[in-house]
Amino acid sequence: MRKIHYINNEWNFSIDGKEKVVVNIPHTWNNIDGQDGGNDYLRTLATYEKKFESPSFDRNSEDVYLEFDGVNSECDVFLNDERIIRHEGGYSTFRKNITEVLNDGQNKLLVKVDNRPNDKVYPQKADFTFYGGIYRDVKLVVVNKKRFDLDYFGGKGLQVTATPIEGYKKAKVATKMWLNTDSGEVRVTIFDKEGNEVCQEMSHRSMDEGWSDMLIQDVHLWDGIDDPYLYRLKAELLVDGNVVDEVETRFGVRDFHYHPKTGFYLNGRKYTLHGVSRHQDRKGLGNAITDEMHKEDMDLICEVGANTIRLAHYQHSQTFYDLCDERGMVVWAEIPYISEHMPNARANTISQMKELIIQNYNHPSIVCWGISNEITISTKDKKDMLDNHRELNDLCHEMDKTRFTTLACYAVCGPFNKVAHITDTVSWNLYLGWYVPGLFLNDLWMRFFHFVYPDRSLGYSEYGCEGMPNLHSERPRRGDHTEEYQAHYHEYMLRCFERNPFMWATHVWNMFDFAADARNQGGEPGMNHKGLITFDRKTKKDSFYIYKAWWSKEPFVHITSKRFRDRTSNKITVKVYSNQNEVTLYKDGNKLETKHGQHVFEFKVSLTGENEFMAVSGACRDKAVFRKVSRPNPEYILKESGDKGANWTK
Repeated sequence: MRKIHYINNEWNFSIDGKEKVVVNIPHTWNNIDGQDGGNDYLRTLATYEKKFESPSFDRNSEDVYLEFDGVNSECDVFLNDERIIRHEGGYSTFRKNITEVLNDGQNKLLVKVDNRPNDKVYPQKADFTFYGGIYRDVKLVVVNKKRFDLDYFGGKGLQVTATPIEGYKKAKVATKMWLNTDSGEVRVTIFDKEGNEVCQEMSHRSMDEGWSDMLIQDVHLWDGIDDPYLYRLKAELLVDGNVVDEVETRFGVRDFHYHPKTGFYLNGRKYTLHGVSRHQDRKGLGNAITDEMHKEDMDLICEVGANTIRLAHYQHSQTFYDLCDERGMVVWAEIPYISEHMPNARANTISQMKELIIQNYNHPSIVCWGISNEITISTKDKKDMLDNHRELNDLCHEMDKTRFTTLACYAVCGPFNKVAHITDTVSWNLYLGWYVPGLFLNDLWMRFFHFVYPDRSLGYSEYGCEGMPNLHSERPRRGDHTEEYQAHYHEYMLRCFERNPFMWATHVWNMFDFAADARNQGGEPGMNHKGLITFDRKTKKDSFYIYKAWWSKEPFVHITSKRFRDRTSNKITVKVYSNQNEVTLYKDGNKLETKHGQHVFEFKVSLTGENEFMAVSGACRDKAVFRKVSRPNPEYILKESGDKGANWTK
């Protein structure tokens, strides 16, 4: 059976042939310079070298594959001085059969990794850092010579389509398999969540393909965050009665659709999609992160109460897709076809889309394939761009007839732009009330589009504003980067979406602050601060709690502006976010007032020196201390040094 050997440790790394240093995978060379906003962001050619002993295997009956889970953004792989792989695209799995090149003893592996600018591999221009390096696992896979296919765009050779039937009481499970041999037969078994066998059959065969149609009685649906139930399917290749290879995958049984007037539906019921977008990078680590960090991100997304995630703007780790399946997140998955159409990179959009679909087809969490993001920002050849989009859209429908397509339009891309009418649904990245004045424009824009195109499903793929937890104001305004304005902005947007329930999905930009080295805003260069949580995942901004008040069922109260401790006013407003219907406020242990309502509770209070306030709702408690001062605290104001308004598009 298959044996996996990780070869992540003790690689010799060098840049431009300079001094070698020993590193472990995952690794990136941009973990610092890609986050500091300086002029040192290094896009270059680097090398990784490693000597390793061949794994134990039988050359007569087994092969060895070399597999990479993510190398950004191009690479050439050499084994024992022979080039064996050329891969273009920084976010997907790729592998190669190395049996013929592999020595029985020691082997020399060299990987040339390139994140230099070019016009043929996406992404090249975008509001996030492109971290060069081998930033996901590297492994050797020993497998039988007769096996499920491993040579097609990084897939497993196994595709499962599960469809509920007969009023969601049963499910038809269609399994398609690709093999590298026409010998033997395939046994397919489905297990429930507890490991009990549900059904089994021998598949049909036609040369190097196999397929089976099975029926699950009394099916248990994958039902979003309420009940993300997963089955497990095992396919075994038997030759002369012996199992020589097997592959497993989890899957869920669900169906979904969208309606231009009433939004998204899951398993036949209206299921309002409200959630976040996510970038994967971390402070001081870039994209070279661990499974534990992926889980921490998911725990925080679940805590805020989201039920959908837009995984921007590239293929994410299989670990995170698995977590989405397990937690019931409805996922928008996309390729990094972004910002600028490059005619020489059309083949790259096709290959990256094929990798995305083939490697992720079995994830029940994914409901749509994203074609592009803000592609009209600086596109010159519009005809070629539109043709590329149509080709991608057709490809998605050809490869996957169960999911719909979508894309994210740039803010100034008008509703009549042809690119907005190619995919099945469309969403917009709009920052009305942040980059331009007027939060009310969001209502007008949504209603105008809906009026002009009543049969077109519309969503918000990005909306948000910068918020720094160290910056504060009693009179927050657009552009001040304060925690208070960010919270005010998101309060408005949540009410706005309630007024416009026809949206198919809304995704906050962003769940976490992330690195965008070309930026210089908010007093911390190299960062985009639109996250609900800081880059290090340690500070939940007030905006996090307004979403928790709207979305989460976990009882809580939260006093806002706790970090805004020093106040110059004799009277202030103590604002409380909660998902409870009643909140009582105490000052220095004395009850002030009880208010009833939803989500936001405001109390007018006087400050008499330093006062402790406590918000109470049932068993929920939260405290804050505010202090009357004679002069404003200068630390709360954005410093004027540097270009605080600069961003990546300038």
